[in-house]
Amino acid sequence: MKIPQGLQPLIEDGIVDAVLRPLKSGKEASVYVVRCGEAVRCAKVYKDMAQRSFQARVQYQEGRKVRGSREQRAMGKATKFGRREQEAAWKTTEVDALYALFDAGVRVPRPYGFFHGVLLMDLVTDAEGFSAPRLGEVELEPDKARAWHAMLVRDVARMLVLGMVHGDLSEYNVLAAPDGPVLIDFPQVVSAAGNNNARDMLLRDVHNIRDTLARFAPELADTHYGEEMWKLYEAGDLQADTPLSGRFMFDTRKADTRGVLWSIEDARQTAIIRQQGRDEADAAD
Repeated sequence: MKIPQGLQPLIEDGIVDAVLRPLKSGKEASVYVVRCGEAVRCAKVYKDMAQRSFQARVQYQEGRKVRGSREQRAMGKATKFGRREQEAAWKTTEVDALYALFDAGVRVPRPYGFFHGVLLMDLVTDAEGFSAPRLGEVELEPDKARAWHAMLVRDVARMLVLGMVHGDLSEYNVLAAPDGPVLIDFPQVVSAAGNNNARDMLLRDVHNIRDTLARFAPELADTHYGEEMWKLYEAGDLQADTPLSGRFMFDTRKADTRGVLWSIEDARQTAIIRQQGRDEADAAD
């Protein structure tokens, strides 16, 4: 096949020996199956900013760290330099996340480097050696659905322990490998501590996976692992191996608005009385 422009530098440098076929093309990147020596891997080529259709970046980027204050100011002002820095940060976020997650034991493709803006990583395959299907493309027996759900919940918890929330987890970015699900696509990964939307995104991630696998094991629909792990995370009690039950006690108490208003009024009256006392003391002097 014709060598894509983004992969030409890797061919010239001898990092990639051949481009075998396209694997998928999405909003953010195109992925190709490539040969590196004797190994068959995949190469993720990020699209230029002008080609992208993804418009909701701001909510994901909140709380992300950049290299320095100059870069931060430029990104905030959306200067030409700032846009380049923002583009570079968007790409390297996935690379950094992938290495950290792989080292932490999260089931992700093994990364092999980031060259000329291209991410090289393992090609996840099925039992016959073909590209693994997505989770939404397979049928599972109930026991397997429960086991895979437990694996995914554990990986989401491991991510949270590292301070990360996937932010866009669904049946479309989980691959069905023979030995279990594999998480992919991390350019939008969210800072759990620095992003005000982190909790909502975590719950959405966990609920998406729950709802997908509940088609095969309906009892999963009644679990609340996202709420449970976030509460543990906020309390500083979540560890990579913390047992999770999926049970969560929601606070159904109604707010005592009348009591709050009475407290506000009581404080106001107290302040008035104190001010009157100060005024009387000043008049006596």
